Amino acid sequence: MAPEDDVEVVIDETREKGDEIVNIRILSVLKSEKSPEGVKYRFQYGKKRAENPILRYDNQHGVHERHDGGSVEEIDSPGVKPLLQRFLDEAGIDL
Repeated sequence: MAPEDDVEVVIDETREKGDEIVNIRILSVLKSEKSPEGVKYRFQYGKKRAENPILRYDNQHGVHERHDGGSVEEIDSPGVKPLLQRFLDEAGIDL
């Protein structure tokens, strides 16, 4: 990832309800081969202290991924806003 000075936190929000937790993190980073859009994101929904998320979308390794429990699949990215909405819809979350 880019040096810390080149990273701007756009959103970093965590909400908890009972034993469930939702984290939405979007960073603005320098455009690079791994981050051509200049954005890093992680949208995660799961149980506290669970090994695997119930659902997560991220591009932390330079590819867009959807994690469903223990399985991972590469996905096409229509952009951060549409992916965030897809995540919220799939997880049944209202923000």
